[in-house]
Amino acid sequence: MDLLTKARLISWGRIEMPEVFRPEGPVSTAGPGAGERNVFFRSGGRRVRLSAEEGSPLKLVELEGEEVAILFKGREIARGVLERPLLHCPRQAYITVSERCIYDCKFCAVPKLSGGVKPKERVVEMVAQALDSGELEAISLTSGVERTPEEEVARVAEIVRALRRFDLPIGVSVTPARGSSKALQEAGADEIKYNVECLDPVLFGRVCPGASLDKIKAALADAAARFGRNRVFSNVIVGLGESEPSLREGIEELAEMGVLPVIRAVYPHPLRVGEVEMVRPSPERLLDLSRHLRRALDEHRLRGDAAETGCYRCTGCDLIPHRDL
Repeated sequence: MDLLTKARLISWGRIEMPEVFRPEGPVSTAGPGAGERNVFFRSGGRRVRLSAEEGSPLKLVELEGEEVAILFKGREIARGVLERPLLHCPRQAYITVSERCIYDCKFCAVPKLSGGVKPKERVVEMVAQALDSGELEAISLTSGVERTPEEEVARVAEIVRALRRFDLPIGVSVTPARGSSKALQEAGADEIKYNVECLDPVLFGRVCPGASLDKIKAALADAAARFGRNRVFSNVIVGLGESEPSLREGIEELAEMGVLPVIRAVYPHPLRVGEVEMVRPSPERLLDLSRHLRRALDEHRLRGDAAETGCYRCTGCDLIPHRDL
Protein backbone atom coordinates (compact mmCIF):
# COMPACT_ATOMS: atom_id res chain seq x y z
CA MET A 1 0.00 0.00 0.00
CA ASP A 2 1.76 3.13 -1.18
CA LEU A 3 0.96 6.65 0.00
CA LEU A 4 -1.51 7.43 -2.80
CA THR A 5 -3.38 4.17 -2.24
CA LYS A 6 -3.72 4.92 1.47
CA ALA A 7 -5.00 8.42 0.65
CA ARG A 8 -7.59 6.88 -1.68
CA LEU A 9 -8.70 4.37 0.96
CA ILE A 10 -9.08 7.13 3.57
CA SER A 11 -11.04 9.22 1.08
CA TRP A 12 -13.46 6.35 0.35
CA GLY A 13 -13.57 5.37 4.03
CA ARG A 14 -15.89 2.35 3.73
CA ILE A 15 -15.52 -1.23 2.53
CA GLU A 16 -17.79 -4.20 1.88
CA MET A 17 -16.61 -7.44 3.44
CA PRO A 18 -17.81 -11.04 3.66
CA GLU A 19 -19.23 -12.31 6.94
CA VAL A 20 -15.96 -14.06 7.86
CA PHE A 21 -14.22 -10.67 8.17
CA ARG A 22 -16.98 -8.92 10.11
CA PRO A 23 -15.39 -7.52 13.27
CA GLU A 24 -16.65 -9.03 16.50
CA GLY A 25 -17.08 -7.36 19.86
CA PRO A 26 -18.24 -3.83 20.71
CA VAL A 27 -18.53 -1.10 18.12
CA SER A 28 -16.42 2.05 18.29
CA THR A 29 -17.60 4.64 20.82
CA ALA A 30 -15.04 7.32 19.91
CA GLY A 31 -15.74 10.53 18.05
CA PRO A 32 -17.58 11.16 14.79
CA GLY A 33 -17.51 7.48 13.75
CA ALA A 34 -19.05 6.24 17.00
CA GLY A 35 -21.52 3.41 16.65
CA GLU A 36 -19.97 1.78 13.59
CA ARG A 37 -17.81 -1.30 13.02
CA ASN A 38 -14.36 -1.01 11.51
CA VAL A 39 -11.45 -3.10 10.28
CA PHE A 40 -7.73 -2.29 10.29
CA PHE A 41 -5.75 -3.18 7.17
CA ARG A 42 -1.93 -3.19 7.15
CA SER A 43 0.30 -3.30 4.09
CA GLY A 44 3.78 -2.10 3.22
CA GLY A 45 4.35 -0.58 6.65
CA ARG A 46 1.14 1.48 6.53
CA ARG A 47 -2.18 1.02 8.33
CA VAL A 48 -5.68 2.18 7.41
CA ARG A 49 -9.02 1.87 9.18
CA LEU A 50 -12.16 1.30 7.10
CA SER A 51 -15.80 1.14 8.16
CA ALA A 52 -17.95 -1.80 7.11
CA GLU A 53 -20.66 -0.92 4.56
CA GLU A 54 -22.69 -2.98 2.14
CA GLY A 55 -22.53 -1.75 -1.44
CA SER A 56 -19.19 0.05 -1.14
CA PRO A 57 -17.07 0.06 -4.32
CA LEU A 58 -14.27 -1.32 -2.12
CA LYS A 59 -14.39 -5.06 -1.41
CA LEU A 60 -12.30 -7.10 1.00
CA VAL A 61 -11.44 -10.60 -0.22
CA GLU A 62 -9.58 -13.51 1.35
CA LEU A 63 -6.35 -14.83 -0.17
CA GLU A 64 -4.15 -17.77 0.84
CA GLY A 65 -2.83 -17.86 4.37
CA GLU A 66 -3.56 -14.71 6.36
CA GLU A 67 -3.36 -12.35 3.40
CA VAL A 68 -6.32 -10.32 2.17
CA ALA A 69 -6.78 -8.01 -0.78
CA ILE A 70 -8.77 -4.84 -1.31
CA LEU A 71 -10.53 -4.61 -4.65
CA PHE A 72 -11.90 -1.47 -6.25
CA LYS A 73 -14.57 -2.28 -8.83
CA GLY A 74 -13.08 -5.75 -9.17
CA ARG A 75 -9.43 -4.66 -9.52
CA GLU A 76 -6.90 -5.36 -6.77
CA ILE A 77 -5.41 -2.14 -5.41
CA ALA A 78 -3.77 -3.34 -2.19
CA ARG A 79 -2.73 -6.57 -0.53
CA GLY A 80 -1.89 -7.10 3.14
CA VAL A 81 -3.25 -8.40 6.43
CA LEU A 82 -5.99 -7.47 8.86
CA GLU A 83 -4.94 -6.36 12.32
CA ARG A 84 -6.97 -7.18 15.38
CA PRO A 85 -7.89 -4.06 17.32
CA LEU A 86 -7.04 -4.39 20.98
CA LEU A 87 -9.39 -1.73 22.32
CA HIS A 88 -10.62 0.45 19.44
CA CYS A 89 -7.27 0.22 17.61
CA PRO A 90 -4.26 -2.13 17.39
CA ARG A 91 -1.72 -2.22 20.24
CA GLN A 92 -3.45 0.49 22.30
CA ALA A 93 -6.11 0.56 24.97
CA TYR A 94 -8.04 3.43 23.40
CA ILE A 95 -10.99 3.94 25.73
CA THR A 96 -13.90 6.39 25.70
CA VAL A 97 -14.71 7.35 29.30
CA SER A 98 -17.93 9.35 28.82
CA GLU A 99 -19.88 8.19 25.76
CA ARG A 100 -22.11 11.27 25.86
CA CYS A 101 -21.59 15.00 25.39
CA ILE A 102 -23.37 18.23 26.25
CA TYR A 103 -21.92 19.88 23.13
CA ASP A 104 -23.67 19.36 19.82
CA CYS A 105 -20.89 19.40 17.26
CA LYS A 106 -22.74 18.79 14.01
CA PHE A 107 -20.31 16.20 12.63
CA CYS A 108 -20.18 14.01 15.75
CA ALA A 109 -22.49 11.10 16.58
CA VAL A 110 -21.67 10.94 20.31
CA PRO A 111 -24.36 13.46 21.45
CA LYS A 112 -26.97 11.50 19.49
CA LEU A 113 -26.03 8.12 20.94
CA SER A 114 -26.09 9.12 24.64
CA GLY A 115 -23.97 6.19 25.78
CA GLY A 116 -22.76 5.33 29.25
CA VAL A 117 -20.02 6.65 31.51
CA LYS A 118 -17.32 4.19 32.54
CA PRO A 119 -16.29 4.27 36.19
CA LYS A 120 -12.59 4.28 37.07
CA GLU A 121 -12.71 0.63 38.10
CA ARG A 122 -14.07 -0.44 34.72
CA VAL A 123 -11.37 1.46 32.82
CA VAL A 124 -8.63 -0.10 34.97
CA GLU A 125 -10.15 -3.54 34.37
CA MET A 126 -10.22 -3.00 30.58
CA VAL A 127 -6.57 -1.96 30.53
CA ALA A 128 -5.58 -4.95 32.69
CA GLN A 129 -7.36 -7.31 30.29
CA ALA A 130 -5.65 -5.69 27.30
CA LEU A 131 -2.29 -6.04 29.05
CA ASP A 132 -2.87 -9.79 29.39
CA SER A 133 -2.89 -10.04 25.58
CA GLY A 134 0.81 -9.23 25.48
CA GLU A 135 0.16 -6.65 22.74
CA LEU A 136 -0.53 -3.51 24.75
CA GLU A 137 1.93 -0.66 24.17
CA ALA A 138 0.02 2.49 25.13
CA ILE A 139 -3.12 3.83 26.79
CA SER A 140 -5.28 6.52 25.18
CA LEU A 141 -8.28 8.00 26.95
CA THR A 142 -10.89 10.12 25.23
CA SER A 143 -14.09 11.50 26.65
CA GLY A 144 -17.17 13.50 25.87
CA VAL A 145 -18.61 15.84 28.46
CA GLU A 146 -21.29 14.35 30.67
CA ARG A 147 -22.03 17.56 32.65
CA THR A 148 -19.20 20.12 32.54
CA PRO A 149 -15.65 20.15 31.13
CA GLU A 150 -14.31 20.76 34.65
CA GLU A 151 -16.00 17.65 36.06
CA GLU A 152 -14.85 15.61 33.07
CA VAL A 153 -11.22 16.67 33.47
CA ALA A 154 -11.37 15.77 37.19
CA ARG A 155 -12.88 12.37 36.33
CA VAL A 156 -10.24 11.59 33.70
CA ALA A 157 -7.40 12.83 35.94
CA GLU A 158 -8.51 10.40 38.65
CA ILE A 159 -8.50 7.58 36.11
CA VAL A 160 -5.04 8.55 34.87
CA ARG A 161 -3.70 8.36 38.43
CA ALA A 162 -5.14 4.85 38.75
CA LEU A 163 -3.62 3.78 35.41
CA ARG A 164 -0.07 4.85 36.28
CA ARG A 165 0.41 1.43 37.89
CA PHE A 166 0.71 -0.10 34.41
CA ASP A 167 3.87 1.85 33.54
CA LEU A 168 2.72 2.61 29.99
CA PRO A 169 2.51 5.95 28.16
CA ILE A 170 -0.88 7.61 28.68
CA GLY A 171 -2.50 10.07 26.28
CA VAL A 172 -5.64 12.03 27.08
CA SER A 173 -8.12 13.74 24.74
CA VAL A 174 -10.75 15.89 26.48
CA THR A 175 -12.52 19.21 26.18
CA PRO A 176 -10.21 21.71 27.89
CA ALA A 177 -11.22 23.42 31.12
CA ARG A 178 -9.48 25.98 33.29
CA GLY A 179 -6.30 24.40 34.64
CA SER A 180 -6.90 21.14 32.76
CA SER A 181 -3.35 20.76 31.44
CA LYS A 182 -1.85 21.23 34.90
CA ALA A 183 -4.33 18.78 36.46
CA LEU A 184 -3.77 16.09 33.83
CA GLN A 185 0.00 16.49 33.84
CA GLU A 186 0.13 16.20 37.61
CA ALA A 187 -2.10 13.11 37.41
CA GLY A 188 0.49 11.46 35.18
CA ALA A 189 -0.64 12.00 31.57
CA ASP A 190 2.23 11.93 29.07
CA GLU A 191 0.43 13.46 26.09
CA ILE A 192 -2.60 15.71 25.68
CA LYS A 193 -5.09 16.41 22.91
CA TYR A 194 -7.58 19.27 22.69
CA ASN A 195 -9.47 19.26 19.40
CA VAL A 196 -10.02 22.51 17.52
CA GLU A 197 -12.12 20.49 15.04
CA CYS A 198 -12.75 23.37 12.60
CA LEU A 199 -10.08 26.00 11.87
CA ASP A 200 -12.40 28.28 9.89
CA PRO A 201 -13.48 30.91 12.49
CA VAL A 202 -16.58 31.83 10.49
CA LEU A 203 -17.72 28.22 10.20
CA PHE A 204 -16.69 27.12 13.70
CA GLY A 205 -19.67 28.64 15.52
CA ARG A 206 -22.09 26.79 13.24
CA VAL A 207 -20.48 23.36 13.43
CA CYS A 208 -19.44 23.54 17.11
CA PRO A 209 -22.17 25.61 18.82
CA GLY A 210 -21.39 26.50 22.41
CA ALA A 211 -17.64 25.95 22.07
CA SER A 212 -14.93 28.60 21.68
CA LEU A 213 -12.14 28.27 19.13
CA ASP A 214 -10.09 30.93 20.91
CA LYS A 215 -10.35 29.14 24.26
CA ILE A 216 -9.30 25.83 22.71
CA LYS A 217 -6.27 27.49 21.10
CA ALA A 218 -5.34 29.11 24.41
CA ALA A 219 -5.58 25.72 26.13
CA LEU A 220 -3.37 24.18 23.44
CA ALA A 221 -0.74 26.90 23.94
CA ASP A 222 -0.75 26.22 27.69
CA ALA A 223 -0.52 22.47 27.08
CA ALA A 224 2.45 22.90 24.72
CA ALA A 225 4.26 24.95 27.36
CA ARG A 226 3.62 22.28 30.01
CA PHE A 227 3.96 19.00 28.13
CA GLY A 228 6.73 20.03 25.75
CA ARG A 229 7.67 19.15 22.19
CA ASN A 230 5.79 16.37 20.34
CA ARG A 231 3.34 15.80 23.20
CA VAL A 232 0.34 17.98 22.24
CA PHE A 233 -2.17 17.23 19.46
CA SER A 234 -5.40 18.55 17.95
CA ASN A 235 -7.89 17.12 15.45
CA VAL A 236 -8.58 19.29 12.41
CA ILE A 237 -11.57 18.03 10.45
CA VAL A 238 -11.48 18.46 6.68
CA GLY A 239 -14.64 18.46 4.55
CA LEU A 240 -16.99 20.77 6.47
CA GLY A 241 -16.91 23.53 3.86
CA GLU A 242 -13.97 25.33 5.47
CA SER A 243 -11.97 27.83 3.45
CA GLU A 244 -8.58 26.63 2.25
CA PRO A 245 -6.67 29.69 3.52
CA SER A 246 -8.11 29.35 7.03
CA LEU A 247 -7.20 25.66 7.07
CA ARG A 248 -3.63 26.13 5.90
CA GLU A 249 -2.97 29.17 8.07
CA GLY A 250 -4.52 27.38 11.06
CA ILE A 251 -2.26 24.35 10.58
CA GLU A 252 0.78 26.63 10.51
CA GLU A 253 -0.45 28.49 13.60
CA LEU A 254 -0.86 25.26 15.57
CA ALA A 255 2.57 23.98 14.54
CA GLU A 256 4.18 27.29 15.52
CA MET A 257 2.47 26.89 18.89
CA GLY A 258 4.10 23.45 19.30
CA VAL A 259 0.93 21.49 18.51
CA LEU A 260 0.76 18.57 16.07
CA PRO A 261 -2.49 18.82 14.04
CA VAL A 262 -4.28 15.62 13.05
CA ILE A 263 -5.82 16.14 9.59
CA ARG A 264 -9.01 14.11 9.86
CA ALA A 265 -11.32 13.46 6.92
CA VAL A 266 -14.89 14.26 7.91
CA TYR A 267 -17.03 11.22 8.66
CA PRO A 268 -20.61 11.71 7.39
CA HIS A 269 -22.37 9.70 10.08
CA PRO A 270 -25.96 8.61 9.26
CA LEU A 271 -27.20 10.25 12.48
CA ARG A 272 -25.90 13.64 11.30
CA VAL A 273 -26.99 13.69 7.66
CA GLY A 274 -28.30 17.09 6.59
CA GLU A 275 -27.17 19.04 9.67
CA VAL A 276 -24.01 20.49 8.12
CA GLU A 277 -22.04 20.11 4.91
CA MET A 278 -19.92 16.96 5.09
CA VAL A 279 -17.98 16.00 1.96
CA ARG A 280 -15.24 13.42 2.25
CA PRO A 281 -12.02 15.06 0.93
CA SER A 282 -10.43 13.74 -2.24
CA PRO A 283 -7.17 11.76 -2.11
CA GLU A 284 -5.44 14.68 -3.80
CA ARG A 285 -6.63 17.13 -1.15
CA LEU A 286 -5.59 14.81 1.66
CA LEU A 287 -2.13 14.39 0.17
CA ASP A 288 -1.71 18.12 -0.43
CA LEU A 289 -2.76 19.06 3.11
CA SER A 290 -0.62 16.31 4.66
CA ARG A 291 2.43 17.55 2.78
CA HIS A 292 1.65 21.08 3.94
CA LEU A 293 1.43 19.74 7.50
CA ARG A 294 4.74 17.88 7.13
CA ARG A 295 6.45 21.11 6.01
CA ALA A 296 4.96 23.02 8.96
CA LEU A 297 6.12 20.38 11.45
CA ASP A 298 9.60 20.30 9.93
CA GLU A 299 9.84 24.08 10.10
CA HIS A 300 9.05 24.06 13.80
CA ARG A 301 11.15 20.96 14.60
CA LEU A 302 8.21 18.73 15.48
CA ARG A 303 8.16 14.98 14.79
CA GLY A 304 5.07 12.90 14.13
CA ASP A 305 6.93 9.65 14.77
CA ALA A 306 7.81 10.74 18.33
CA ALA A 307 4.20 10.35 19.52
CA GLU A 308 3.66 7.54 22.01
CA THR A 309 -0.15 7.43 22.11
CA GLY A 310 -3.29 8.26 20.18
CA CYS A 311 -3.82 8.94 16.50
CA TYR A 312 -0.23 9.78 15.59
CA ARG A 313 0.76 6.40 17.05
CA CYS A 314 -2.08 4.45 15.40
CA THR A 315 -2.07 6.12 11.92
CA GLY A 316 -5.23 4.24 10.87
CA CYS A 317 -7.48 7.20 10.04
CA ASP A 318 -4.97 9.75 8.76
CA LEU A 319 -1.82 10.42 6.76
CA ILE A 320 0.74 10.94 9.52
CA PRO A 321 3.89 12.98 8.89
CA HIS A 322 7.15 11.11 9.55
CA ARG A 323 5.25 7.80 9.59
CA ASP A 324 3.30 7.75 6.30
CA LEU A 325 5.15 10.58 4.54
